[in-house]
Amino acid sequence: MVKLYLIRHAESEWNPIGRYQGLLDPDLSERGKEQARRLGEYFKDIDIHAIYSSPLKRTMNTALEIARHKGLEVVPEKRVIEIDHGVWSGLLVDEVKKLYAEQFRQWLEEPHNVRFEKGESLEEVYNRVREFLEYVKEKHWGQAVAVVSHTVPMRAMYCALLKVDLSKFWSFGCDNASYSLVHMERDRNVIMRLNITCYLGDLYVEAHKAL
Repeated sequence: MVKLYLIRHAESEWNPIGRYQGLLDPDLSERGKEQARRLGEYFKDIDIHAIYSSPLKRTMNTALEIARHKGLEVVPEKRVIEIDHGVWSGLLVDEVKKLYAEQFRQWLEEPHNVRFEKGESLEEVYNRVREFLEYVKEKHWGQAVAVVSHTVPMRAMYCALLKVDLSKFWSFGCDNASYSLVHMERDRNVIMRLNITCYLGDLYVEAHKAL
């Protein structure tokens, strides 16, 4: 079995204002930095054998708060980077609603059919994270692995792990600085914990439903 901890990065500078980030690279907000510290403290006494992270600042700086308690290096992993939002990147949710109204509706109601102009499709994200999960299962059997990623690849990973259709993409909670625990077994995967944030206390902020 692999104990897989899936962790969403702490709050970025753009999360509170509802700005699409994609492959753009804002850092953690001041609240996000403290969220990451609390996350790191929580994981201090949990066995972790390897830490992977999307190479963007908001994920790497979250992962480093866990790694510094573990004596581990954070391994950059492009397969778990955020979806490329293409022309949406850098826009506020309200701006996207006005400029790309039909695709915004589709993103919320039919995410499996979305391909962002000058960006990625959800299916492409699904394929790369599924490949990464297979790699982790083969390389880290019998170990515990932390993966720090973003809301879109994480939800895609849940779909891949449970072998459910991407149309169910929005069915999984994914708040900033949350973690989920999945037991990857030989013939099935079991979500043991989902979207845990209890250690954040007064720093908890519910994720924007469109991000």
